[in-house]
Amino acid sequence: MLPFSEACERNKEPILAVLRERLAGCTRVLEIGSGTGQHAVHFARHLAHLTWQPTERAQNLAALEQRIRREGGANLAAPEPLDVAQPDWPVRHADAVFTANTLHIMSWEDVGAMIRGIGALLPPGGPWCVYGPFRYADEYTSPSNREFDRGLRARDPLSGLRDAHAVARMAASHGLLLEEDRDLPAFNRLLIFGKSAG
Repeated sequence: MLPFSEACERNKEPILAVLRERLAGCTRVLEIGSGTGQHAVHFARHLAHLTWQPTERAQNLAALEQRIRREGGANLAAPEPLDVAQPDWPVRHADAVFTANTLHIMSWEDVGAMIRGIGALLPPGGPWCVYGPFRYADEYTSPSNREFDRGLRARDPLSGLRDAHAVARMAASHGLLLEEDRDLPAFNRLLIFGKSAG
């Protein structure tokens, strides 16, 4: 039986509504941390003009590969192994990047490595869309997010909900400028950055 995420099922339509707008002019999307592959399958199916490139860390790749083989369409590429901390990423070409629920399970150092890699990969104007729960000025957007953060940090002190302003500052240092901050259901956000021309 394939791994299944209830959260992916709940949030895929609200995310897709935004991606339809922001990825309309794109042709190849890199997804970082594809997890169960539910997002990859759904978004590729409904964004047929795109080639969707899923990735996952090597130790988590087998289940993702199985879902893509069973459910993927012609525009859903075979998954690639990707550790954001590796100096050379296997995916060399993409004009957009998407990631969901990854920043809070990484160390801040790995968040920086991911942003650096995205900044180097994207062409001018290319969007980076990042979905998940965030803090703002070190304040939580809900009691449930506060409890979620406590649980994350208890399990791994290097993880935890990231401050959206801190992410935006780090992203700007790599040419990724915050363009939109969308409010999505269940106290989640979709931050959309654009690669600057300079």
